[in-house]
Amino acid sequence: TLVLQTDNTNSSTQIMRRALSSSNVAKAGLVGKIESQTMMPSSLNVVFFSSFLSSKSSSYSTRTANTVVLANTMRTTKKSDDDDGVAQKSSSSRLERLRETLAKEDSSVEDFVLGTSSLWSKAGEYSSPAPKNKRDKTTRKPAWLKRTVPGGTEDSKYSTIKSRLKELKLSTVCEEAKCPNLGECWGGGDGHTATATIMIMGDTCTRGCKFCAVKTSKTPPPLDKDEPENVAKAISEWGLDYVVLTSVDRDDLEDQGAGHFAKTIKNLKEKVKGGGEGGFVSNKDRDKRILVEALTPDFRGEDRLIDMVALSGLDVFAHNVETVPELQTHARDPRANWNQSIHVLQRAKKTAKEVGKVDLITKTSLMLGLGETRTQVYEALKLLREAGVDVVTFGQYMRPTNRHLKVEEYVTPKAFDMYGKMAEDLGFLYVASGPMVRSSYRAGEFFLRNELRKREEKKDEMTAE
Repeated sequence: TLVLQTDNTNSSTQIMRRALSSSNVAKAGLVGKIESQTMMPSSLNVVFFSSFLSSKSSSYSTRTANTVVLANTMRTTKKSDDDDGVAQKSSSSRLERLRETLAKEDSSVEDFVLGTSSLWSKAGEYSSPAPKNKRDKTTRKPAWLKRTVPGGTEDSKYSTIKSRLKELKLSTVCEEAKCPNLGECWGGGDGHTATATIMIMGDTCTRGCKFCAVKTSKTPPPLDKDEPENVAKAISEWGLDYVVLTSVDRDDLEDQGAGHFAKTIKNLKEKVKGGGEGGFVSNKDRDKRILVEALTPDFRGEDRLIDMVALSGLDVFAHNVETVPELQTHARDPRANWNQSIHVLQRAKKTAKEVGKVDLITKTSLMLGLGETRTQVYEALKLLREAGVDVVTFGQYMRPTNRHLKVEEYVTPKAFDMYGKMAEDLGFLYVASGPMVRSSYRAGEFFLRNELRKREEKKDEMTAE
């Protein structure tokens, strides 16, 4: 048992907890817990600490290691406690600024973000609990997250798309990422065009994000040189007027696949006819080229690679920030981060405007249910608007396997509606928000298609002048 002293009469327990969680203690392999705390007449807090060493630290002299490491930690944590008052004032100031900003919004949004309404304090209104661990069989998935397994007859649209993709050696993010909307998007219906998001550059990624089900490897197979042509063939047969291209990260390539991505887009824009008619573009219908959205990697933030894709003729440049800034390191590969992703979106829009003379629509997506707070989501949306992002989507994070990040909570459809309203009030051009929404979900919705067509017409008019 060691006796540790501090002249801070209010926080000896807090200091000890910090000491136990410090990197120095972790390096020494020490594990311990506070046994008791007693106030001494001299106003010194005495913490009686029972400690022992883990097996990895057996080379340390028990008493010497404990005394030196914890004493050093106590010195550094004391200053931290002295700064607590300053930190509290700063936190209070941030909260006041947030309240001032929210006061300009609809009162329902303010109540939702700050939790000031009794409506959102009721159990189950904002979210439903997720399983505590993989052995928890008592917590069920909410009804709103259940989907019918996709399938169909041999001549159904779903089966046709699936077989043709296999013939042309093409992958879709719909299958690789185990998207819950696969049957709905491939099959069409309800007035929506059948859609498949083509994943180019293979089905193996060089990154290892903790939420993603796509295969990973440091050395994926080489690129398929016929892929740009095969993508055009597949899309022309389906008769789509809006297509989404995405890709794995290819850090193993010199240009990280930017050239291949750009070539595929150019091929589609030059050859494939849109408007739901299908087939290849002829001289008489040049105005019916297909609309293309590209959901890109971050290209490690390299401007020349971002520019290559931004100037390829695409209509929507999408890149996902995935989650709020505070959870980036928790969820994403170490090579990805919030600032880098924001730079990608800003650079694409800037290059398209200044070099390509095009008002490029930029788009991103946020997963919910990873432990983010409502305030963090609101602040993230403000940052996205400040960066000029036009379109945002919200969806529920679903754990692909037991090896991936666990779901912290299942956000209710009602809460998703509020996030959608929040984004619209902040000025986003288009918002899709719902538990089953994914970044490419119904990407060619009527509103977005019409917006793109209007921009094309405006560009044609300016060119004619």
